[in-house]
Amino acid sequence: MTDLLAGMPHTEADLDDQLSRPSAAVAGALASTTGDIVVLGAGGKVGPTLVRMLLRALEGSDRTVFAVSRWSDAAARDLVASWGAVPVAADLADPGVYADLPDAGAVYYLAGNKFGTSGNEHLTWWMNAVVPGFAASRYRGVPTVVYSSGNVYPFVAPHKGGCTEDDAVGPLGAYAQSCLAREQAFVHAAHLWGTPVSIYRLNYAVELRYGVLADIATKIAAGQPVDVTMGAVNVVWQRDSTEWSIRSIAHAATPPFILNGTGPETASTRALAHELAGLMGSDVEIVGDEAPEALLNNASRVHAMFGYPEISLKTATAWVAEWVRGGGRQLGKATKFQSRDGRF
Repeated sequence: MTDLLAGMPHTEADLDDQLSRPSAAVAGALASTTGDIVVLGAGGKVGPTLVRMLLRALEGSDRTVFAVSRWSDAAARDLVASWGAVPVAADLADPGVYADLPDAGAVYYLAGNKFGTSGNEHLTWWMNAVVPGFAASRYRGVPTVVYSSGNVYPFVAPHKGGCTEDDAVGPLGAYAQSCLAREQAFVHAAHLWGTPVSIYRLNYAVELRYGVLADIATKIAAGQPVDVTMGAVNVVWQRDSTEWSIRSIAHAATPPFILNGTGPETASTRALAHELAGLMGSDVEIVGDEAPEALLNNASRVHAMFGYPEISLKTATAWVAEWVRGGGRQLGKATKFQSRDGRF
């Protein structure tokens, strides 16, 4: 356990530093583009540390990173500004804002809506299916990385190893269907305007303050049962995922390049719960029985291209257990990875 905790961040500042540390390969990938970089939807869970990784990789250059968001969280806005980004306040749901957005030589598109979809499907469809068209039109011809979701795939049996980029999609529910619509907006832009596009299907990023591991650990800490009906999951440490997504800009193409982003393991939900409970010195109540299929991605392509995660699942699990056991802050944004009906 002690060895696994070596290098663990113990403050949020240390965590943000770890999550945003680029390798030399990130700068190399960014060198395939020129001009300033615009990050659309920079205020979410992934956005701030992605912005910081871009900044650190571009250190010493004259390129500007513009971080575009509504910035409803003023603290997040001030944080990215302190790192050297230029925050731009804009509601991307409003088609009238795009003319005033800065020009770019590369774009990272992170905007979207997931939680609260049920009963509010119209907003999710607008954000995930209509808004991408505004962005794709504004930045036509500009190399673009589009964050998508592994939810566009159908459920598969765990022994199959997850869906690859070549498998047929099969989105379940309004959220997953609208994610596929987001992708198709940029596919159309690639064909219509020759926009080089990389579509990054992430499922699921984890760090100490949120993600599947934190979801399970916080339930254990609160004495709540852990449902294992979604019997297996894929996860990846967010720093590794962020690096892969940034580096995929060098592979943006027409038609779009598609890349799954997750860890190499098909992890048992039950086993993760027991491991976290053991590390936390707690009991765990398991409810439900494993369904025969789960939402699983095969990320062998990204591992062949960019390598395996720097932070292993074993290490991430130990870090999350220690953070939650010590009362570390959570973002309060559960992944709802247990959902099997596509309702979020």
